[in-house]
Amino acid sequence: MSAAAEWQELHFTARKDQVEPLEDWLFARGALSVTLEDEADQPLLEPGPGETPLWDAVRLTALFAGAEDLTRLLGEIPSELCTQAPTVAVPVADREWTRVWEDQFHPLQMGERLWICPSWTHPPNPNAINILLVPGLAFGTGAHPTTAMCLRALDADLPPGQRVVDYGCGSGILGIAAARLGATAVLGVDNDPQAITASRDNAQRNEVPDAAFRVVLPQDDLIASWQASADWVVANILAGPLVALAPALTSLMVPGGRLLLAGLLVDQAQEVIEAYAPEVALSITDQQEEWVLLAGEKC
Repeated sequence: MSAAAEWQELHFTARKDQVEPLEDWLFARGALSVTLEDEADQPLLEPGPGETPLWDAVRLTALFAGAEDLTRLLGEIPSELCTQAPTVAVPVADREWTRVWEDQFHPLQMGERLWICPSWTHPPNPNAINILLVPGLAFGTGAHPTTAMCLRALDADLPPGQRVVDYGCGSGILGIAAARLGATAVLGVDNDPQAITASRDNAQRNEVPDAAFRVVLPQDDLIASWQASADWVVANILAGPLVALAPALTSLMVPGGRLLLAGLLVDQAQEVIEAYAPEVALSITDQQEEWVLLAGEKC
């Protein structure tokens, strides 16, 4: 190990069923952090709320202090915990990790009026509607095609004075955007408590008052008071949950209300369209890469 190295890494390849026990084994032996990456260039669908999906083949990197002797550890790696084990440690120079992480995120324009900006950046257009976010545990930075399509649709078509439901709200980005675009009341729903916290924090960061953006778990009694009263319902989840949620989402809508559904691939669209018929006549209104946006009005 070079005296100049501040850290050292061990690189593994593992199946997704091996990842958790391998992580536990490494942390028990002094690993400071463990990161996961796709080893086989496999597309990973956008996770539903509370889910942590993994690729079939995972590249796992364990970080250790530079001064630690890993010779013994390298000789003790259980073969059943990985498909490929390291034989040497890789020295890593010290870096400003916070800056490296922050540099991954940049302001994004969504339609004519909206910009999604990391909270540490200066908005490129101070006169735009700038949504400030801290990318974190909850999904929703605007970078994913499904989120981007929903934001563009809100920017283009949401009139002021609407009541909007953001179902599966994640970071709260869609609900906050709706509020900033002039919605008078927004309800965010998510089954992940981390998403509830992230949505509330992001709403406060964007000066959206609690009274204008309520965020609750699916079992909350507040949802009953929204039955048949939402002018817009937006759900950016996954095809399977969207199909299962059809009765719940349509029950929230007023006649003539607008429904936006995202988180599905083009070959999943027909199944979702059929699940909402005949109450809502959905059609594909936008496509980005292999992802599509469905929209329609309640009969």
